Amino acid sequence: MTLTVSDVHALEILDSRSRPTLAVTLRTASGTEVKAGVPSGASTGSREAVERRDGDAARFNGLGVQGAVSAVNGEILETLRGRSFPDLATLDEALISLDGTSDKSRLGANAIVGVSMAAARAFAAFEGIPLWRSFAGQVGEARLPVPHFNVINGGVHAPNSLDFQEFMIAPLGAPNVSAAVRAGSEIYGALRRLLVERSMSVGLGDEGGFAPEISAPEDVLRLLVEAIETAGYSAGRDGIAIAIDPASSEFYADGVYGVAGESLSTDDMIERYAAMVETFPIWLLEDGLSESDWSGWEKLTARLGDRIELVGDDIFCTNPAIISEAVSRNVANSALIKVNQIGTVSETVEAMRVCRRAGYAQFVSHRSGETEDSFIADLAVGTGCGHIKSGAPARGERVAKYNRLMEIEAGGDLPYGLSQAG
Repeated sequence: MTLTVSDVHALEILDSRSRPTLAVTLRTASGTEVKAGVPSGASTGSREAVERRDGDAARFNGLGVQGAVSAVNGEILETLRGRSFPDLATLDEALISLDGTSDKSRLGANAIVGVSMAAARAFAAFEGIPLWRSFAGQVGEARLPVPHFNVINGGVHAPNSLDFQEFMIAPLGAPNVSAAVRAGSEIYGALRRLLVERSMSVGLGDEGGFAPEISAPEDVLRLLVEAIETAGYSAGRDGIAIAIDPASSEFYADGVYGVAGESLSTDDMIERYAAMVETFPIWLLEDGLSESDWSGWEKLTARLGDRIELVGDDIFCTNPAIISEAVSRNVANSALIKVNQIGTVSETVEAMRVCRRAGYAQFVSHRSGETEDSFIADLAVGTGCGHIKSGAPARGERVAKYNRLMEIEAGGDLPYGLSQAG
């Protein structure tokens, strides 16, 4: 049986940072109507699929997406309307071929990914199954993932002097999603109280984490351990672990990493991470080195790859070909998975398959600019990746994903926790 598209329509809406993005509605010949909200990043890899922005300085400071909307309502609609597709991969290939570029820049990756996400929902609805189940078995067995809550923001996500972008708490010891969400919320509350007691800002960064004026990453880590223990939990892999995403490409230039006023070489950075791992309950490090520092990544993996999960984000861009190269060079042991980073759902799933075959973990992620769409929660569950990050346990666009995980958990008996590849 095939799915026939009758209509596709896009609308310019606002994301969680008050920047324009797209909402896409797709209708099928059988009368099904589905929608998708398109995420957008701030810290982006140079090889990401390219968003289409209008560049009109008089409107949204040049960030409007009317051109991408027009691409959906024009060329994409003309290509898909009345056509039947046996599966999502075939539909996505039609979108890729229509665009005709290697980075989806002609139509816009934001236009293409919105249609792809909506189509994924349409195929699930066509089969009469929840979205997560449509992914089951494509990568690994369905599994409820461990949520990773971004509770301290820095870098390009916050107006403070903290160079590292994300500090996350990971309830690895929680027995289920609901208990993990409770832990995240209680620790987030304890952290807020500690900041207030010290007369520090409780303003929020892009992803809902607090953005206090702290510059040294080690000071943040001490604060997080205190918050974990103040909330009544134990800091460690059997309780609440810590994950960090420095997003180091943002503070790397001319072979030097600038952290809290210091200029550090690649070797210096690796040793600093090693000291952090030795001192604090860090279980995961994402983008510890720049996307261009491949030789450094090889050293980092050799130094810490047997102790913690090393996640490639900007360096991999959810790209199956780049991940395959990384596997051959023993770079990292995990890949961050962002649907809009590669531009279609099918390519995203293929990137996860590449990881799974190589024994690399997959860490499903939101973006700094989000909508209330909970698509990635279903993706994480269905592919069995074992862990997901969607920001703080606060703000509607962030908790929508965590609430969806709890909804899925309540509806069936699925295993919970890190996958075997995680």
